[in-house]
Amino acid sequence: MSFGSAIFLFAFLPASVALYHLIPGTRAKNICLLTASLLFYGFGRLADLPILVGLALFNYLLGLFLRRRWVLALGVSLDLGVLLFYKFLFPASLPLGISFFTFQAISYLADAYRDPAQTSRRFIPLLQYLCFFPNLISGPLWKFQDMRPMLEHRQTTPEATAKGLRRFTVGLGKKLLLSAPLGLAVDTVYALDPFALDFRTSWLGAVCYALHLYLDFSGYSDMALGLGSMFGFQLPENFDLPYLAVSITDFWRRWHISLSRWFRDYLYIPLGGNRKGPARTVSNKLAVFLATGLWHGVSWTFLLWGLWHGLLSALETVTPLKNTNRRWYGRIYALLAVVTGFALFRAGTLAQGFGLIAKLFTGFSLTAASTRLLASALTNRVLLALLLGLLISAGIPARLSRRLDGKSGAETLRFGLTLLLLTACITALASGSFQPFIYQQF
Repeated sequence: MSFGSAIFLFAFLPASVALYHLIPGTRAKNICLLTASLLFYGFGRLADLPILVGLALFNYLLGLFLRRRWVLALGVSLDLGVLLFYKFLFPASLPLGISFFTFQAISYLADAYRDPAQTSRRFIPLLQYLCFFPNLISGPLWKFQDMRPMLEHRQTTPEATAKGLRRFTVGLGKKLLLSAPLGLAVDTVYALDPFALDFRTSWLGAVCYALHLYLDFSGYSDMALGLGSMFGFQLPENFDLPYLAVSITDFWRRWHISLSRWFRDYLYIPLGGNRKGPARTVSNKLAVFLATGLWHGVSWTFLLWGLWHGLLSALETVTPLKNTNRRWYGRIYALLAVVTGFALFRAGTLAQGFGLIAKLFTGFSLTAASTRLLASALTNRVLLALLLGLLISAGIPARLSRRLDGKSGAETLRFGLTLLLLTACITALASGSFQPFIYQQF
């Protein structure tokens, strides 16, 4: 089941929210939400449900005996083993959300080992943490210790529910109205031999993909945070205008924030972080970004994309590149590096990726065929999505929204805009053009 499917929007979500708010008591609400989460996952891939529940049970039992380091090592090894088993051997049948719920299981074991007070003495809270349906499929990642207090006590108010619904609708709009048409332009460009492209079509494909990926993934995160708010949970923010970053290091403070923090807390810092000299810092960063690439998939394109970011992040530590912070050219450098990296990330093969990147900087031989290709890819719908995507990436709508805070009629205006946006989304959904979220494949 997807957040953008008709059965979710018109049946599952209204029924879950209504039943949740009608049931009295936090414990009963938790049972209602756990049942909804298991139904959500089972409806999407019923055969994968035993994997999720079994992994939760294993980590719960192991968490009760985390007094020795070898027990922690056993648990982490099994969690990673399950993930790598599917990533390497059966990538076509990858269980939904496995990269996310295995990483959350590892974080639970690591935190419980460091602080036994974080151990869950009951199975149900841990299962609820690992299968919470708003963030189950594509994050954001969070820690058990952050969710646990909310399981015991939380408030759901009409204001929070309305705010959550608005954010959910914004995310749905990003996905259906903007990301989808940009994805069509990307598919048009990447379906061709790179030698048929010129610098115009290459840049169109690269920029559209960067926006397509951002709007798709940040849209999912908006929807997840909105859903969490409807049920009284505050999930962590996952994006902070990443295309305004002034360096690659700054980019990863803004892009997929929860994954960056996970690798920082459970890989970078345990490896020594930046505490053991420049050479060790560089090697630690390269290791982290290599793991980041592999987390996305067993492919040379993902691997080299991760190493590209690792190399630049390492150079920012030990070379004058670290001085790009707060300088105008830092934004240009970071954006160029990110867009170029994503061009490789999207490619099906290294040859295709490097071929397109080469055309970004050398494809100045314009032909009638490449001009026709540009015209066919850059439709009016794509152009509008491109312009709106650029405005959203620059944070313009968010700034305008903040200026409304406290002003008379602001909430009425927001309600009206939300209703219009939801109507547009339903219209787009009725066309049957919905595609799964990109990060579901990871």
